[in-house]
Amino acid sequence: MSKICVIGTGYVGLSCGACLSSLGHNVTCVDINQDKIDLINRGEIPIMETGLKELVDEGRSKGLLSFTTDLKEGLASAEFIFLCLATPQSEDGSADLSTLMSSVKTIAAYLKPNAVVITKSTVPIGTFFDIEKVLQRPDVSLASNPEFVREGSAVQDFLHPDRIIVGATSEFVSQRVAAIYSGIDAPVLLTDPSSAEAIKHASNSFLAMKLSYINAIAVICELYGADVLDVSKGIGLDHRIGAEFLTPGPGWGGSCFPKDTNALLYMARSAGYKFGLLGEAIEVNNVVQKRIIERILSSLDESISGKRIAVWGLTFKANTDDLRDSPAIQIVSALLGLGAQIRCFDPTVRVIPPAIRQAEIVDSVESSCEGAELLLVLTEWSQFSQINPIAIAKKMTSKRIIDCRNILDPDTWSEAGFQYHGIGRSN
Repeated sequence: MSKICVIGTGYVGLSCGACLSSLGHNVTCVDINQDKIDLINRGEIPIMETGLKELVDEGRSKGLLSFTTDLKEGLASAEFIFLCLATPQSEDGSADLSTLMSSVKTIAAYLKPNAVVITKSTVPIGTFFDIEKVLQRPDVSLASNPEFVREGSAVQDFLHPDRIIVGATSEFVSQRVAAIYSGIDAPVLLTDPSSAEAIKHASNSFLAMKLSYINAIAVICELYGADVLDVSKGIGLDHRIGAEFLTPGPGWGGSCFPKDTNALLYMARSAGYKFGLLGEAIEVNNVVQKRIIERILSSLDESISGKRIAVWGLTFKANTDDLRDSPAIQIVSALLGLGAQIRCFDPTVRVIPPAIRQAEIVDSVESSCEGAELLLVLTEWSQFSQINPIAIAKKMTSKRIIDCRNILDPDTWSEAGFQYHGIGRSN
């Protein structure tokens, strides 16, 4: 058992701390937000993550997991310190490391000799050496240990990962960090710090490009009358490609893909390399949402102003309550700008986000469709596929659907009298 301090209790930090305690480590999570720490200490979880509350409760009941705002207390006797802090995107596309570096400077005075500071946050290539300069503690070691967890399944991904990456300048340090995960059955790759940092950005950017690719293929399918769902299935059966991330939609968003792709593009540009492939993938993602707006205009006879549109789903994907860089929010915002009246339903959203403050949030799918001329599906919540179309038809003034997630059954909804349009389909 190791004594671990996790700095930051966001999506990554809270999941990291809870999962490490489930492996038998003694973990203290530190955050400057007193309200958040108080909330967690009351037994509540500030984010939606399957199985996370159970792990937090278990860790606290066993005395292996605690939460505090006292940095000195959290670092006392800590052998390993995980940095799980936000690295948001700056205006030029680069990662903003100010919070991370400020924390590094602060913790330097409290670290015990031979401790290992581990960067879990997603950071630009070369950040390891920048941290080393800021820390100025030759008696303390550093390591890069990027996270690969998905929002909504962070616990599952942490405890059953595809791989564990550790980057350090010392094999001894790498082995120490790898030993933390000894209770997990997964391949372990020990490498240098810059390669570890590059793996994270390269992985997320590749997945984003894969999503942009299938969205571009969806356009081709629409133009030639093919069905992108069959095309995607056929592509995915090739073991060299795989079926993951081949589902078309309204574009990718969230807290990782937009930030990480732009950061890698910025790094390439700063080093004098034009990464055209990645740049085009980002542009394809932007165009996807413009095409959806165009389709909505076409469906409503080129006039949106004053018309009521029902929206199902606001989060950037299902099984999370995260609205950051959600394509749904961007599309709704654009529709509001064109004068549409928007009524939204999302299983996890109860307060109107500032970006769409003119929209209305309701508590059921039926309420969202009251008097609507168009139904727009923007998030792939599984419950939407179970909705009775006849009940919805009675609420709407015009039976039109644009299913941006291809989650509804076209035949069922068409039989109920709806004019159905999916993404990359001939319906």
